[in-house]
Amino acid sequence: MNVRENWRVIALVVLLVGSGTVLFTPGLIAGATGPSNLQYGLELDGGTRIRAPVVGMTAEDVSYENFGQSSEISQARQGIADDLGVPLRDVYLRPGAGTAEVFNRSVGESEFVSALNQNGIQAAGGGQVTADDVREGVTEATRNQITRVLERKLEATGLTAGSVTTATTVDGTNYIVVEAPNQEPEELRELISDRGVVTVYARYPGPNGTMQEQAVITYEDLKNVGAPEQPDPATTSGSADTWQVPVVLNQQGAQQFARVMQETGFTGEGAGSRACGGDQRNQEGHCLVLVSEGNVTSTFSVAPSLANTIESGQFAEDPRFVMTTGAGPDAREKAREVSVDLQAGALRAPLDFQESQVFTLEPALAERFKLNSLLTGIVAVLAVSGVVYLRYGDPKVALPMILTALAEVVLLLGFVAAVRLPLDLSHIAGFIAVIGTGVDDLIIIADEVMDEGGVSSTRVFQSRFRKAFWVIGAAAATTIIAMSPLAVLSLGDLRGFAIVTILGVLIGVLITRPAYGDILRSLTTGEH
Repeated sequence: MNVRENWRVIALVVLLVGSGTVLFTPGLIAGATGPSNLQYGLELDGGTRIRAPVVGMTAEDVSYENFGQSSEISQARQGIADDLGVPLRDVYLRPGAGTAEVFNRSVGESEFVSALNQNGIQAAGGGQVTADDVREGVTEATRNQITRVLERKLEATGLTAGSVTTATTVDGTNYIVVEAPNQEPEELRELISDRGVVTVYARYPGPNGTMQEQAVITYEDLKNVGAPEQPDPATTSGSADTWQVPVVLNQQGAQQFARVMQETGFTGEGAGSRACGGDQRNQEGHCLVLVSEGNVTSTFSVAPSLANTIESGQFAEDPRFVMTTGAGPDAREKAREVSVDLQAGALRAPLDFQESQVFTLEPALAERFKLNSLLTGIVAVLAVSGVVYLRYGDPKVALPMILTALAEVVLLLGFVAAVRLPLDLSHIAGFIAVIGTGVDDLIIIADEVMDEGGVSSTRVFQSRFRKAFWVIGAAAATTIIAMSPLAVLSLGDLRGFAIVTILGVLIGVLITRPAYGDILRSLTTGEH
């Protein structure tokens, strides 16, 4: 075989081998189970979909010209939170975008407007902020941040086939849509309802017998968070049901942590031996307080070994330690929640579950959908094969056509497995559409090439093939343009259908159609 003349066929074979490797090599794709590395979404694996808006109000086109420094904006944020009687985390100011947001259902529109005006925030162009500047809902940046955090939460809990997207209704209401296969509604809601605000505070004696607290570790300070584990009983004297979370700080977090520990006496003589257990803030001594969602999860002291590494400077080179989350029957679950929250970070705003919509599909029904989808695909292939054979009656034309169309599906499945796209019914519909459009294009090629009794030379074949390829190229461009809005807009299942169809068309035009042309040239001209 002439490699130079048939490099497209060779490339197709190499890609097919690669796709087969991705599809069927055990353990190659994280989170994949079953005979292949394909991952299935809600409609083919069962599970829960929750769609909920975000709690919040937004003041748009507001001015921060009265504030010269970032510290003044921080003071204004604190002032707004105090005036509204909400936690500081429920107020978010974005001077660059000219927006102010509040994430608390108890705050009314008039109260929000009043708090903004009282703390120096003006309408664009000067003047006071009015109710016309405020709308229900949050900014796109906040929705994107929530989407990213929820995606990390799903990954941290092993739900790699889950997905988090945004959707917009006709009336302009924005929703966060979370899908998690093999999850009960209560489990998924518990996971995404937790805002995940986890902070480690250093609590130490201050002047005049007071106790002071200082945040020393937040999500931004973390480099890596391990899975919950139990301490080695041979090296610790803790309870057998004690659980802990190993963490590694980044360089900035390690420097801050070491500095605070040294300045506040945590590494001094005897500091690590003082009792500091339980789930309440101590009233004396040095303690690290782990606070999750505003509640004290546990308190623990700095171990002498950790204090020594901080004093010697070794901690900066290897900034790792463990956070003890307590003991008891619920200790493991508490440690898991802390680990997930530390890995994912905090949601900027909570979801409004009072306005949520929940869809659940039982795994048994999903298995029926999966079987029916497979049968539908087989029927589609057989039907197309029969029509093609009846059309040409020549196996050397029809058989390569069917094999090329199937190769296109295999390549698409390999890509889907590689990018870990959870397959749903909409994607299956896209695969069937790809088979149909693919064979249509191959028929155009075969008809053009076989016109007028066949071909007599490679030059005649190439001329007819280029003419056919221009036709299918234009058809592919039309399909991609028509499907692009569906792939970009948040239109539910239509989006999955459009994405798979576009990918299939691109694979066909760039890989399988040219390879089929080389195969057909070899069979019709006898030149290899």
